[in-house]
Amino acid sequence: MLEPRANEAITRLVTSVLSVKPLMEGLAVPVRVVPVARDTADPPGTWSARRWSGLERLLDRVAGQAGVTGLSLSRGMAVDDLQVFERVISDHLALADVANTVGALPEELPAQAGRVIAASVANGFDVFFRKDTVVARDGVPLNVYGAGPGDETVVLVPACGMPAALTETWMRFLARDRRVLAWESRGLFGPAGQSGDHAVDVTAQAADLFAVMDHYAVSSAHVVGLCGGAVIALAAAAGRPARISSLSLWHGAYEFGSGSPRTRFQDDLIELMAIAAHSRAAARSVQTAFCQVALRTTPAETAHFVLYPYTNPELFYRYCRLNGSIATTDVEPYLTMVEQPTLVVTSEDDETAHPQGSRQVAEGLPNGLLRVEPHGDHSSLFHADTTLMQVAVDFIAEQGHRPAGEPLSIDCPRFV
Repeated sequence: MLEPRANEAITRLVTSVLSVKPLMEGLAVPVRVVPVARDTADPPGTWSARRWSGLERLLDRVAGQAGVTGLSLSRGMAVDDLQVFERVISDHLALADVANTVGALPEELPAQAGRVIAASVANGFDVFFRKDTVVARDGVPLNVYGAGPGDETVVLVPACGMPAALTETWMRFLARDRRVLAWESRGLFGPAGQSGDHAVDVTAQAADLFAVMDHYAVSSAHVVGLCGGAVIALAAAAGRPARISSLSLWHGAYEFGSGSPRTRFQDDLIELMAIAAHSRAAARSVQTAFCQVALRTTPAETAHFVLYPYTNPELFYRYCRLNGSIATTDVEPYLTMVEQPTLVVTSEDDETAHPQGSRQVAEGLPNGLLRVEPHGDHSSLFHADTTLMQVAVDFIAEQGHRPAGEPLSIDCPRFV
């Protein structure tokens, strides 16, 4: 019989392995991992052979049931001996903590451990949100996800190039009492072996939103756009307004033809993406440098998701074409066309996407409502607490009860 702490450690390991699955799919296998500790743990150099063997069997069992191939536990190696993505995965798995909590497992995993693994896999993101494939109007396959009760639907538009699981906290919160749909960026996910260049303009990306809605037979929905997804949401609402009931735009990075300040991060990103999007050869030449910059600026808790489009030159090339299109699309023409109630959220100290862009969007929308948080950035957005996510839920709920013509409002003193 395993102790409760051991069960918790195994559950955390399953969750961690599932969350590195997208990153693993972009890498050449095998991927070496070493035991890393987040908590105080016995150094691996003091471990018995039995403990090493038990951890290896446990990792293999978890990876096998999670559908993750290529993880290879390495003995006698240090983190500094690993390549960039191997370090990211090792840090995220924190195998030393697992080994010190679970202890030296016997040759055959206890039945209780097997049940814990199976239950955790069954509650994983891909299973809970019933991962499926949709074919876009131009033939590009899209990974789509959907779950939740009720007739009201929310479509979440993740940041460009990021695995949908990066938004899992948002999706599970929204799915408590609504149907929630999401998809992953065109040409960056899905069946292996895709070749050629697909459409990358914002119009094509917005059309993918409606392909997702059509797949699930949803006639209209509330749309929540995160980061670059905010631009896609604006374009979709402008193009087919009857199908979008409301918009919530969170920390969007917007371009204005008439001008708007940008952060240094935005300027550097646009310049580098323009270089990499020029050709596959150009992408290969700057991928490593770009990855190192991303690694330095990405918090450890999200690195295994955020670094996905940097895993190989082909993904990086496609990502720069897609995201470059979003970053350079003038959003001003959309604003007067979007009459839906729209919540625009930013923070005073966002150093990734300049807050002035959100202010201009809210001011230009006929029914825009601006919320400015005192603190927050793109990383904190993906680990939002329930208070912030509840704002999105309350805004969506208000639209069903607000009489036509009544000004937008919500009971929150941070709205300005």
